[in-house]
Amino acid sequence: MASLKELKNRISSVKNTQKITRAMQMVAAAKLRKAQEAAENARPYAERIRGVIANLADSMGEGGGDAPKLLTGTGSDETVLLIVATADRGLCGGFNTNIVRRAREEIVAQERAGKSVKLYVIGKKGHDQLNRLYGDQIVKYISLKEERTLHAGIAKGIGEDVTSMFDAGEFDIAKLVFAKFRNVMEQDPVAQTIIPANASIDATEAGASAPDLGGAIYTYEPDEAGILEVLLPRSINTQIYSALLENQAGEMGSKMTAMDNATRNAGEMIDDLTLTFNRTRQAKITSELIEIISGAEAL
Repeated sequence: MASLKELKNRISSVKNTQKITRAMQMVAAAKLRKAQEAAENARPYAERIRGVIANLADSMGEGGGDAPKLLTGTGSDETVLLIVATADRGLCGGFNTNIVRRAREEIVAQERAGKSVKLYVIGKKGHDQLNRLYGDQIVKYISLKEERTLHAGIAKGIGEDVTSMFDAGEFDIAKLVFAKFRNVMEQDPVAQTIIPANASIDATEAGASAPDLGGAIYTYEPDEAGILEVLLPRSINTQIYSALLENQAGEMGSKMTAMDNATRNAGEMIDDLTLTFNRTRQAKITSELIEIISGAEAL
């Protein structure tokens, strides 16, 4: 049985830990509101740009013309690039593990289909987990730990890098794996294809209703292909930025929940240790009284 001093030190240690977890919970809660607003504000633009691309692709199909490779693909699907986005820090429950699990499911599915898989990893936690099993398949790793704020320039750099790899013929299909933020308790890991753009996607599925043209015929200046050449890279950058914002909100929500659970568990542990401390102290006092009484009777 632990001594009273050991129990007292343990109670003090757990109380200090509880203060830390409570502070981290409050910080995560404060950051969550801003991150959630940023993620929700980015969704309409990302959804609308997908709808515009779908309309342009439909118009281009009717009028003919040469579609950009980012829209139609290379004509092959042998090499798949998975862009796996996780957090750079831990202490956020199963947030990072769930994203990595979704990425591993995608890797297994693609390899079973006889395809080659390459990994483009964003975030230290995802890299640490994937490197153990798929280290030879990681073609690039980016850490955002040093970035104080998440801005569109980060996504633009990643998007341009991925587009350059596609133009160089390093892969045929690119999928973005991240956690879509639902609420504080729920973040859904998804694998979203960003290259080639899905020309057959319905605008309502993309979250934007198709415009009512009223029978009018639209002409584009420059032509559809010229617009898509500019719009498709921007769409890729936007989808990556939106995914990073979703991840940021999910990380803060998961961290807030994890720290709340840790604080509650610390409170329960303190209660149990305090009860054990009181019982041990009482037993020691009783033992000393028995020794004194026994000594007095012996005299």
